[in-house]
Amino acid sequence: MKYLALALLFCALALLSDASCYTKALQPGMTHCQDDSDHTWHPIGSSWRNSECLDCSCTGCCTAFSTPKRFPSDCVSVFDSAACEYIVHKRNDPTQLCPIYGAVGK
Repeated sequence: MKYLALALLFCALALLSDASCYTKALQPGMTHCQDDSDHTWHPIGSSWRNSECLDCSCTGCCTAFSTPKRFPSDCVSVFDSAACEYIVHKRNDPTQLCPIYGAVGK
């Protein structure tokens, strides 16, 4: 019974997480792989960040950022694609950053 409860807890935590990852199979004899987004080639064993803010290797990619979910109501969340991160700031004053109380991903 204890193991069943633990398994259910892990399933629930996996559903609550908003991290996005995917895996890819390597073919025998491959020396390079191609990024699915940028179509750039990379040697087996290397890692890189692509233009969609995914941290990748030849065996898969995961999002490289967290998504803020809880912050003050007078604030707004804006994605900075150059830095691959969300910035949370006051709705009427982008220079004033806001606290983030909860985020999902990464």
